[in-house]
Amino acid sequence: MYQQGSYQGAIQRFQQSISMDKNNPDGYYNLAATYHRLGKLNHRPEDLTQAEALYNQCLDRDANHRDCHRGLAVLLAENGRSDEAFRLLKGWSDRNPTLPAAKIELARLYEEFGQLDVAQANLIEAVNLDPHNPQALAALGRLREQSGNHAQALADYERSLQKGYQPEVAARAGALRQAMNAAPLTTPPGGTRTVNGNPIPRY
Repeated sequence: MYQQGSYQGAIQRFQQSISMDKNNPDGYYNLAATYHRLGKLNHRPEDLTQAEALYNQCLDRDANHRDCHRGLAVLLAENGRSDEAFRLLKGWSDRNPTLPAAKIELARLYEEFGQLDVAQANLIEAVNLDPHNPQALAALGRLREQSGNHAQALADYERSLQKGYQPEVAARAGALRQAMNAAPLTTPPGGTRTVNGNPIPRY
């Protein structure tokens, strides 16, 4: 119902889910996400306030609920409270120094605010904690591709794909592989070999 845009019906079903199991964090998260969506569509501050309260109730029941941290951080940032969004995710990461998901979500927020070096540092920490984490590897590959480090980006994409097929990651890996194979090596008058080719488009 949520995916079809029947938000009031979705709210009723999620409320029923909570009434059946008041300790299930997913019920609160799903209800929060629905109010969040309605608040944005209809410009209703009261719906956003309700969404924030429900996100926090979700985190009361699961302090490491990744989607809930992400949803609440987005809501805060969208409403001019970016300092609170960073504080939320930094606090989560600091309390869980061995949890890759916290570093991945913090990196995503840094990336969205243009702090790419800090984002990359957090992703490298996540990969060091879990060398086979597909989300961390895909995100790290994207940042490296944007910075022009195409060989390392392709390696990150390929490692990410080893844990399961991801259409967008596979498409980027294919485009990078094709571009790198198509770029001829030339030797300019100075004797230094360079690669000639069109830059990889950003996305």
